[in-house]
Amino acid sequence: MGRWEPDARGRLAKVALELYSERGYEQTTVAEIAKRAGLTERTFFRHYADKREVLFAGSGRLQELFVRAVAGAPESSAPIDALAVGLDAVSETFADRREFARKRQTVIMANAELHERELIKLASMSAALAGTLRERGVPEPAASLTAEAGVAVFKVGFERWIVASEERDMAALMRDSLAELKAVTAGADSPS
Repeated sequence: MGRWEPDARGRLAKVALELYSERGYEQTTVAEIAKRAGLTERTFFRHYADKREVLFAGSGRLQELFVRAVAGAPESSAPIDALAVGLDAVSETFADRREFARKRQTVIMANAELHERELIKLASMSAALAGTLRERGVPEPAASLTAEAGVAVFKVGFERWIVASEERDMAALMRDSLAELKAVTAGADSPS
Protein backbone atom coordinates (compact mmCIF):
# COMPACT_ATOMS: atom_id res chain seq x y z
CA MET A 1 0.00 0.00 0.00
CA GLY A 2 1.07 3.59 -0.58
CA ARG A 3 1.78 6.14 2.07
CA TRP A 4 -0.95 7.10 4.50
CA GLU A 5 -3.57 9.50 3.17
CA PRO A 6 -6.30 11.16 5.22
CA ASP A 7 -10.05 10.43 5.15
CA ALA A 8 -9.94 6.69 4.60
CA ARG A 9 -13.64 6.44 5.49
CA GLY A 10 -14.60 9.04 2.91
CA ARG A 11 -12.43 7.46 0.23
CA LEU A 12 -13.93 4.05 0.91
CA ALA A 13 -17.47 5.44 0.64
CA LYS A 14 -16.67 7.27 -2.59
CA VAL A 15 -14.99 4.26 -4.19
CA ALA A 16 -17.71 1.86 -3.03
CA LEU A 17 -20.40 4.00 -4.61
CA GLU A 18 -18.38 4.24 -7.84
CA LEU A 19 -17.99 0.45 -7.98
CA TYR A 20 -21.63 -0.20 -7.08
CA SER A 21 -22.64 2.16 -9.90
CA GLU A 22 -20.23 0.61 -12.41
CA ARG A 23 -20.54 -3.09 -11.59
CA GLY A 24 -23.59 -3.42 -9.38
CA TYR A 25 -23.82 -3.87 -5.64
CA GLU A 26 -23.87 -7.68 -5.70
CA GLN A 27 -20.86 -7.95 -8.01
CA THR A 28 -18.65 -5.64 -5.95
CA THR A 29 -16.45 -7.09 -3.21
CA VAL A 30 -14.92 -5.46 -0.16
CA ALA A 31 -11.50 -6.43 -1.52
CA GLU A 32 -12.16 -4.47 -4.72
CA ILE A 33 -13.37 -1.44 -2.78
CA ALA A 34 -10.30 -1.44 -0.54
CA LYS A 35 -7.89 -1.98 -3.43
CA ARG A 36 -9.30 0.88 -5.52
CA ALA A 37 -9.22 3.17 -2.47
CA GLY A 38 -5.56 2.24 -1.92
CA LEU A 39 -6.36 0.65 1.44
CA THR A 40 -6.54 -2.81 2.98
CA GLU A 41 -9.63 -4.89 3.68
CA ARG A 42 -8.75 -4.59 7.34
CA THR A 43 -9.00 -0.80 7.07
CA PHE A 44 -12.38 -1.19 5.36
CA PHE A 45 -13.69 -3.26 8.27
CA ARG A 46 -12.39 -0.71 10.78
CA HIS A 47 -14.80 1.79 9.24
CA TYR A 48 -17.73 -0.37 8.04
CA ALA A 49 -19.23 -3.64 9.26
CA ASP A 50 -19.96 -4.76 5.69
CA LYS A 51 -20.32 -3.36 2.20
CA ARG A 52 -23.98 -2.49 2.79
CA GLU A 53 -23.09 -0.18 5.68
CA VAL A 54 -21.23 2.14 3.30
CA LEU A 55 -24.66 3.21 2.03
CA PHE A 56 -26.36 3.44 5.45
CA ALA A 57 -23.62 4.66 7.76
CA GLY A 58 -25.24 8.06 8.33
CA SER A 59 -28.76 6.79 9.02
CA GLY A 60 -28.48 6.96 12.80
CA ARG A 61 -27.11 10.50 12.76
CA LEU A 62 -29.81 11.61 10.33
CA GLN A 63 -32.55 10.18 12.55
CA GLU A 64 -30.99 11.72 15.65
CA LEU A 65 -30.81 15.14 13.99
CA PHE A 66 -34.43 14.94 12.83
CA VAL A 67 -35.67 13.88 16.29
CA ARG A 68 -33.58 16.48 18.11
CA ALA A 69 -34.86 19.28 15.86
CA VAL A 70 -38.49 18.22 16.36
CA ALA A 71 -37.96 17.99 20.11
CA GLY A 72 -36.44 21.46 20.11
CA ALA A 73 -39.22 23.14 18.12
CA PRO A 74 -41.11 25.85 20.00
CA GLU A 75 -43.62 24.33 22.45
CA SER A 76 -46.43 26.30 20.82
CA SER A 77 -45.78 24.62 17.43
CA ALA A 78 -48.48 22.42 15.98
CA PRO A 79 -47.18 18.84 15.52
CA ILE A 80 -46.82 19.20 11.75
CA ASP A 81 -44.96 22.49 12.22
CA ALA A 82 -42.57 20.83 14.68
CA LEU A 83 -41.86 18.28 11.95
CA ALA A 84 -41.21 21.16 9.54
CA VAL A 85 -38.42 22.31 11.88
CA GLY A 86 -36.97 18.80 11.66
CA LEU A 87 -37.26 18.74 7.87
CA ASP A 88 -35.35 22.03 7.66
CA ALA A 89 -32.59 20.66 9.90
CA VAL A 90 -32.28 17.45 7.91
CA SER A 91 -32.19 19.37 4.62
CA GLU A 92 -29.13 21.28 5.76
CA THR A 93 -27.13 18.04 6.09
CA PHE A 94 -27.63 17.31 2.40
CA ALA A 95 -26.19 20.60 1.14
CA ASP A 96 -23.54 19.90 -1.51
CA ARG A 97 -24.33 16.15 -1.48
CA ARG A 98 -26.89 15.95 -4.29
CA GLU A 99 -24.71 13.94 -6.71
CA PHE A 100 -23.74 11.45 -3.99
CA ALA A 101 -27.41 11.14 -2.98
CA ARG A 102 -28.48 10.51 -6.59
CA LYS A 103 -25.92 7.75 -7.07
CA ARG A 104 -26.72 6.22 -3.68
CA GLN A 105 -30.44 6.15 -4.41
CA THR A 106 -29.88 4.57 -7.84
CA VAL A 107 -27.83 1.78 -6.26
CA ILE A 108 -30.43 1.24 -3.52
CA MET A 109 -33.38 1.11 -5.91
CA ALA A 110 -31.59 -1.44 -8.11
CA ASN A 111 -31.26 -3.95 -5.26
CA ALA A 112 -34.21 -5.43 -3.35
CA GLU A 113 -32.18 -6.05 -0.17
CA LEU A 114 -30.92 -2.46 -0.09
CA HIS A 115 -34.37 -1.07 -0.89
CA GLU A 116 -35.80 -3.08 2.00
CA ARG A 117 -33.08 -1.68 4.28
CA GLU A 118 -33.98 1.86 3.17
CA LEU A 119 -37.64 1.25 4.03
CA ILE A 120 -36.64 -0.09 7.45
CA LYS A 121 -34.58 3.07 8.00
CA LEU A 122 -37.63 5.22 7.19
CA ALA A 123 -39.89 3.13 9.46
CA SER A 124 -37.40 3.51 12.30
CA MET A 125 -37.31 7.25 11.71
CA SER A 126 -41.10 7.41 11.84
CA ALA A 127 -41.23 5.47 15.11
CA ALA A 128 -38.61 7.75 16.68
CA LEU A 129 -40.48 10.86 15.53
CA ALA A 130 -43.78 9.52 16.87
CA GLY A 131 -42.10 8.95 20.24
CA THR A 132 -40.77 12.51 20.22
CA LEU A 133 -44.20 13.90 19.39
CA ARG A 134 -45.74 11.87 22.23
CA GLU A 135 -43.12 13.37 24.56
CA ARG A 136 -44.27 16.78 23.34
CA GLY A 137 -47.81 15.89 24.47
CA VAL A 138 -49.29 14.80 21.13
CA PRO A 139 -51.72 11.93 21.80
CA GLU A 140 -52.11 8.80 19.71
CA PRO A 141 -53.00 8.24 16.95
CA ALA A 142 -52.12 11.84 16.05
CA ALA A 143 -48.44 11.37 16.98
CA SER A 144 -48.01 8.32 14.73
CA LEU A 145 -50.03 9.82 11.88
CA THR A 146 -48.02 13.05 12.00
CA ALA A 147 -44.71 11.18 12.14
CA GLU A 148 -45.67 9.02 9.16
CA ALA A 149 -46.74 12.13 7.25
CA GLY A 150 -43.43 13.81 8.08
CA VAL A 151 -41.45 10.83 6.81
CA ALA A 152 -43.60 10.77 3.66
CA VAL A 153 -42.84 14.46 3.10
CA PHE A 154 -39.13 13.72 3.60
CA LYS A 155 -39.26 10.82 1.14
CA VAL A 156 -41.17 12.74 -1.55
CA GLY A 157 -39.07 15.87 -1.09
CA PHE A 158 -35.86 13.84 -1.29
CA GLU A 159 -37.02 12.02 -4.44
CA ARG A 160 -37.87 15.36 -6.07
CA TRP A 161 -34.49 16.80 -5.01
CA ILE A 162 -32.40 14.05 -6.64
CA VAL A 163 -34.07 14.36 -10.05
CA ALA A 164 -31.38 15.41 -12.52
CA SER A 165 -33.31 18.44 -13.78
CA GLU A 166 -34.06 19.77 -10.26
CA GLU A 167 -32.09 22.82 -9.20
CA ARG A 168 -33.92 24.00 -6.07
CA ASP A 169 -32.39 23.21 -2.71
CA MET A 170 -33.75 20.43 -0.58
CA ALA A 171 -35.27 22.70 2.08
CA ALA A 172 -37.41 24.45 -0.53
CA LEU A 173 -38.62 21.12 -1.88
CA MET A 174 -39.41 19.87 1.62
CA ARG A 175 -41.43 23.02 2.34
CA ASP A 176 -43.26 22.64 -1.00
CA SER A 177 -44.05 19.00 -0.26
CA LEU A 178 -45.28 19.90 3.22
CA ALA A 179 -47.47 22.66 1.76
CA GLU A 180 -48.91 20.12 -0.70
CA LEU A 181 -49.74 17.79 2.18
CA LYS A 182 -51.36 20.56 4.19
CA ALA A 183 -53.41 21.61 1.15
CA VAL A 184 -54.58 18.05 0.53
CA THR A 185 -55.56 17.48 4.15
CA ALA A 186 -57.36 20.82 4.27
CA GLY A 187 -59.29 19.89 1.13
CA ALA A 188 -57.83 22.82 -0.80
CA ASP A 189 -56.32 22.83 -4.25
CA SER A 190 -52.60 22.23 -4.49
CA PRO A 191 -50.50 25.37 -3.83
CA SER A 192 -48.34 24.71 -6.94
